[in-house]
Amino acid sequence: MRAFRLSDFGHVPTLAEVPLPDPRAGEIRLRITACALNFADLLMIDGRYQERPPLPLTLGMEVAGVVDALGPGVAGPAPGTRVAAFGSSGGLADYGCWPAERCLPLSEAIGFRDAAAFQIAYGTGHLALDHRARLQPGETLFVTGAAGGVGLAAVEIGRRMGARVIASARGADRLAIARAAGAHETIDSDTPDLRAALKDLGGVDVTYDTVGGPGFHAALRASRPEGRLLAIGFAGGDVPQIRANLLLVKNLSVIGLYFGGYLTFAPDVLTRSLATLLDWLADGSLKPHVSHELPLDRAAEGLDLLRSRQATGKVVITPGA
Repeated sequence: MRAFRLSDFGHVPTLAEVPLPDPRAGEIRLRITACALNFADLLMIDGRYQERPPLPLTLGMEVAGVVDALGPGVAGPAPGTRVAAFGSSGGLADYGCWPAERCLPLSEAIGFRDAAAFQIAYGTGHLALDHRARLQPGETLFVTGAAGGVGLAAVEIGRRMGARVIASARGADRLAIARAAGAHETIDSDTPDLRAALKDLGGVDVTYDTVGGPGFHAALRASRPEGRLLAIGFAGGDVPQIRANLLLVKNLSVIGLYFGGYLTFAPDVLTRSLATLLDWLADGSLKPHVSHELPLDRAAEGLDLLRSRQATGKVVITPGA
């Protein structure tokens, strides 16, 4: 079978022929139909991701497809079942193996492309906004990087949870995408005084920051009393340094969230969250935005779209198309 493999950190991944994997105890083998790319894949290539799976490794964290075989001791999902699955690697291939408990059966109402594209971005957004920040109906949510996959998901989820959503992105085209996803207000991230723009809109209860840098500090200054700031990622390359006295004045909270960590210490929380999201996806409340869909032999091109920030929403690779 084909697999998009990384032989060493810092090197260029390549498409290679590798043996078909056999599922181990507790695993299923999946014929992969779609795999969504993530910024974390780029960090993995550079050796800068939180986890370092053994090399060589097949890239790709979130997939959808059809169960092909069951490992020892696995009762289901049965071969032929349409499922979504996620992990730290293995998705950019024709076939792959995942723990059975991470496989989510899909209704016929959910397409493979959307199923691959929703798990990490929407899972991060829902865990952060619901489980960690306790976002309430009527509160104001500010989302940075709102035209990217993770930011757009937060816009949709915030709107679905009843919040007033302010979205920030660079340029009119990207802001239009955020508005189409449900943002009530939009602000160009190049606005000279972002703090003033946020305060003119009444301030912020919850900030969902995927970028870091100036946007985080502007939101910190524009937060209402008891505001919550979610540190989701630092796509801009600048990790904010926070003066604790600023937190005291308005009783603010800064909250970190790493989606993959819940697999280790609270998998039940993650499973419940994804079950809720699957219901929202099936009823049309969520509509993942996929800007590019490419075959497996163009996976490198897909990663370049992420690296150069040319993609909006998600990039999906389709090995089984």
